[in-house]
Amino acid sequence: MKDHIQRALLAKRESKYVDFKGELDFAEPHTWCEIVKDIVAMANSGGGVLLIGLDNKGVPTGFDPQPILDIDEAIVTDKIEKYTGVQFDGFTISEEKKRGNRLVAILVEGVSIPIVFTKPGTYAVSNKKQKTAFSAGTVYFRHGAKSEPGNTNDLRKVIERQLDAIRRSWLKGVRKVVKAPPGSQVYTFPSGVDVRESASSDARAIRIVDDPDAPAYRKLDYDLTHPFRQKEAVAEINRGLAGRTSVNSFDIQCINRVYEMWDKDELCHIPKFSSPQYSREYVSWVIRQYEQDNDFFTKTRSIDYEQRH
Repeated sequence: MKDHIQRALLAKRESKYVDFKGELDFAEPHTWCEIVKDIVAMANSGGGVLLIGLDNKGVPTGFDPQPILDIDEAIVTDKIEKYTGVQFDGFTISEEKKRGNRLVAILVEGVSIPIVFTKPGTYAVSNKKQKTAFSAGTVYFRHGAKSEPGNTNDLRKVIERQLDAIRRSWLKGVRKVVKAPPGSQVYTFPSGVDVRESASSDARAIRIVDDPDAPAYRKLDYDLTHPFRQKEAVAEINRGLAGRTSVNSFDIQCINRVYEMWDKDELCHIPKFSSPQYSREYVSWVIRQYEQDNDFFTKTRSIDYEQRH
């Protein structure tokens, strides 16, 4: 995460992935509509960084960022949901500095399915006039330094990003098959199929043996083996780091993507109808990586950024 923001802080002009705003006043009627438009456009374009407190050349304006830093991220998510019907929370708000000046950075993650505005972003500019930041039914993307309605080329890029993600997923599966021991057989089953007793002649047979060296299979209580949700896992990791550094939910997401934690059931379990659960081994593993390499979190964020772009 810090790497993305640091690159944005070094930028001297706005781009598809970087947006500068000299100041923001949420008491102004247009502010929420414009900031929601930019966040959604960046998410639809693959992610980016909004820096508040810089002019269009990246020079600090001296704006006091505290009122924005005091805003709960959940309020921003609710504002996005108001205009899109989507509870998008793939962003983080942090305080940064440039040339000794305090700034606000909003780091936005990309989305796989574009977010569509379902209500118009209309606000009053005078007693008799209104202005519309975006219309219902529109899909916004970043075009250079601007957030604008999408076109065919934007949709093509969304599809290409999804295809790249699918290819990476397939290649990951191929690597697992290649690494399987000689003589292994691969079977495929529909999603959600359970192993259970059956009298059907068409059922796939499995073998249960008395060999003590054979792999052990047992039913697990994931509420006991994986007791932490993401927020709790972050707290446990920070407790173990003991102030040497700190992590947040975005770090957990980066670690999961880069190190494919979804495939390591002993570390991370994904229930069918709820959010992921993390084991104590997961917490220990993360802390151990940092102790072996103090740049572990920075490197992981950088690798995640490169993989997604």
